[in-house]
Amino acid sequence: MTNPWPIVVASTDLEGRRMLTSVLHQDGLDPICTSTVRECRELITKENVALVFCDKHLADGDYRDVLSATRSLKSAARVVVTFPESDWDGYLEAMRLGAFDVIASPCRPTDVEWMVSQARRDERKRFKQWNDFPAGPQNAQ
Repeated sequence: MTNPWPIVVASTDLEGRRMLTSVLHQDGLDPICTSTVRECRELITKENVALVFCDKHLADGDYRDVLSATRSLKSAARVVVTFPESDWDGYLEAMRLGAFDVIASPCRPTDVEWMVSQARRDERKRFKQWNDFPAGPQNAQ
């Protein structure tokens, strides 16, 4: 993969996926699309996935399975769950299970851009903390 910041769009909603990937392409990103938990898990295993936009439901499971996969694989991927309706209880559950955030579907371009911006900021912060740590790579002998 040539994308230095891999993003996965896990969705069975073709129209929603088209809109989401269009916004990401406009931001210079080249997302990889999947429709199943299995495909998403394989990508997280093979690539250093930075961000996953995941529908509430996929062809073979749901966002809980994707969150579980990121935890079991000890992936740094941030998972943004897209819910087709306003669902406060679902939002709270997704956040409790480790989602990076939850946004409404169909996604508004500003929401997608905000999530990408926040994920990049979070990644820079993690990288800086790692490099500031006394045993970080710059201090290796």
